[in-house]
Amino acid sequence: MTVKERYEAAKEMYKKVGVDTDKAIEKLKDVAISVHCWQGDDVKGFDQDGPLTGGIQTTGNYPGKARTPEELMADMDKAMSLCPGKKKINVHACYAIFEDGEWVDRDKLEPKHFKKWVEFAKERNMGIDFNPTFFSSPMVKDGLTLSSPDEATRKFWIEHGKACIRISQYFAEETGIPCVMNIWTGDGYKDIPADRMGPRMRYKESIEAILAEPFDKNKVKPCVESKVFGIGVESYTAGSAEFTLSFAATHEGCLPLMDNGHYHPTEVVSDKIPALLCFFPELALHVTRGVRWDSDHVVIFDDETKEIAKEIVRNDALDRVYIALDFFDASINRISAWANGIRSMSKALLYALVSPNEMMKELQDTNQLTKLMTVQEEMKTFPFGDVWDYFCEVCGAPVGMAWFEEVEKYEKEVLAKRV
Repeated sequence: MTVKERYEAAKEMYKKVGVDTDKAIEKLKDVAISVHCWQGDDVKGFDQDGPLTGGIQTTGNYPGKARTPEELMADMDKAMSLCPGKKKINVHACYAIFEDGEWVDRDKLEPKHFKKWVEFAKERNMGIDFNPTFFSSPMVKDGLTLSSPDEATRKFWIEHGKACIRISQYFAEETGIPCVMNIWTGDGYKDIPADRMGPRMRYKESIEAILAEPFDKNKVKPCVESKVFGIGVESYTAGSAEFTLSFAATHEGCLPLMDNGHYHPTEVVSDKIPALLCFFPELALHVTRGVRWDSDHVVIFDDETKEIAKEIVRNDALDRVYIALDFFDASINRISAWANGIRSMSKALLYALVSPNEMMKELQDTNQLTKLMTVQEEMKTFPFGDVWDYFCEVCGAPVGMAWFEEVEKYEKEVLAKRV
């Protein structure tokens, strides 16, 4: 049977439980997934030659990582071509591209240093999301940036944040698509601190100073991201979940950003999404896969990824939740890592869209919990794979394992020649 024939048979099965698969596919075509550039070069960036520091670490040394902006963009192009659906690109400030021997520190970054990223995005009709880079810099003093007791250090990083606001505005104006700008720092302490509130007050005032930079709230979507702990800051982080959520709730135009690797092991972001949607008009996500901690493993089609997608879809929040990916693995082919992650997130969204959500809500509200469990279990063996293959085909993306054949070819012809 052809992909279309298999899809038509699956479509009839889903129709019997009240699901319109054609409508689900059309809806998913308009959902953008933000693809992070830092998978392609192990979070190295282009603005400094030093090591990766600040609580972030990659493991592995698989051959073929991108070494230049041109190689990184080519690799992103290849990975995104293997995935169905709409995309954005997500850039860190350390990926500034300097020309003609110019270099400026992060507090002096300008839109012109990201012109090539804008050209790349516009040629592909994509928006750009952005992240100030508060790590891998000699200006990270004693592991601290925005919460540092040293005023000069704080001022440097505040100016960096303001520069990133201006760059985010530039991205939005050039692409015509809002830019989600995420503020995250690894500020904290390895051992038990003597003062927990002081650093947080400085952190609060620093973020407020950054957000005082003028910007159009319809074009720039600033976010604050929490973290429970990190390498070297195991005992205390200034930007805890309570801090960032409270900050977003009390500062108009600032969104909470949840990374599902940034919580205690028994916490799940899927449960937090509907809670936050009760109070916030919009929120942002970094979808990753934490293995025992915030390990940033490649996103796969696992239970939590599916649950995250279900909560977005069930609550009719596809236009209220900004979905970005955040993982980096240097132990496997980086193109494959990207493609697996993007395809898995898209797959989870489609899986949620072809679930009989209204029926299941009605069963819950009428206390038909026995039937609800039965429906939930039976849906797991519906021919979802046939719907997914058809979505890939209509989007012009490879079906089944064909995408990996393209990765192997690219590795042989391109990546293997990088030494």
